[in-house]
Amino acid sequence: MNRVEALIAELGLRPHPEGGFYGEVHRSSTTVNPTDGRGLRPALTTIYFLLPAGAVSRWHRVISDEVWHFYEGAALDLWMAAGENGRADHCRLGPLEGDQRPTWTVPAGRWQAARSTGAFTLVGCTVGPGFDFRDFELASDQPAAAAVLRARHPELAGLL
Repeated sequence: MNRVEALIAELGLRPHPEGGFYGEVHRSSTTVNPTDGRGLRPALTTIYFLLPAGAVSRWHRVISDEVWHFYEGAALDLWMAAGENGRADHCRLGPLEGDQRPTWTVPAGRWQAARSTGAFTLVGCTVGPGFDFRDFELASDQPAAAAVLRARHPELAGLL
């Protein structure tokens, strides 16, 4: 069994709609009521997220802040579309060396996408207020958003 297969089995990971594999680690029993009208949510949630080589985390957004944590494998390239200015910010998640950082926060509502730079990357994602699939959308399901991302970032269109 290779390392990717072992991680999927050991951590009980399953396919994620954005790509890769995930497994929930924690869902807070404390709830919060965000002022944006979406209703009660757990205070925070945490998942393992695995991207094998060739898999991508497709352009998506979450209504809450999302903190990415590097755990194992190759570094992860993470992009965030920076709103109306058209820029795509980039960070490399990995062991603390050079321009890599072991953690990075994607602000609520920002389009984001990622891919491993090697055979696989295991990260964690902590979301607060906690993740709910009702607060998640893929850019590929939003034709106008996909068109903007494709036009502004043609080099990243493969992440749609």
